[in-house]
Amino acid sequence: MILAIDTATRWLGLALHSGTAVLAESGWRCLNNHTIELTPAIQQMLHQAGAAMPDLTGIAVARGPGSYTGLRVGLAVAKGLALANQTPLIGVSTLDCLAAGIGPQPGKLITVAEAGRTRVCTAVYEWQTNGWQATQTPTIEAWDELLARLDGDGRYLFAGEITPEAVKQIRTTGKEFRIALPAASVRRAAVLAEIGWRRLRQGQVDDAASLAPLYLKEPDGR
Repeated sequence: MILAIDTATRWLGLALHSGTAVLAESGWRCLNNHTIELTPAIQQMLHQAGAAMPDLTGIAVARGPGSYTGLRVGLAVAKGLALANQTPLIGVSTLDCLAAGIGPQPGKLITVAEAGRTRVCTAVYEWQTNGWQATQTPTIEAWDELLARLDGDGRYLFAGEITPEAVKQIRTTGKEFRIALPAASVRRAAVLAEIGWRRLRQGQVDDAASLAPLYLKEPDGR
């Protein structure tokens, strides 16, 4: 059984996965209450599933990019649980997790996660035979900067944390941009768990003592 923890932004997600089935999943906007809400929510989910920490064979955690506070809390809890119980730990990209939950689409996919101060973390993906594959290094920038640099002739689908203001910006560009439905834009902790389970089976685990959050630096160094 694997536990998935995603606190990369103000969206908090948890899931339990047996390798063949999702046993439990929850997700909610916790604003900036990660420290208060995360540990009790993990305990409640394990209790409702009739499980305990010794039953876990792995822990998958969203390691970023995302907000500083959210990533710090999630990584600290995941690493603490892994070290205390000698449970393998798997760090997964926040943006890869979002992309993995979206089916094949024409054109390119841009996944979005909040970064704070009106900035967003984004990555560009193209669909290949084994799913979405990132084609560019993730970036952090403002929406106007992102939209200005995208090829107007390209077909892009935006998915993730997109504010109403950003929706207006996207729709007024005059470019062939599409926006995923809200349900498709939610980062699923169950998807994170499945990625973690697959990597665990392949022996692709991280060192719990040294695994660090993935932060992105803005182009101007701010």
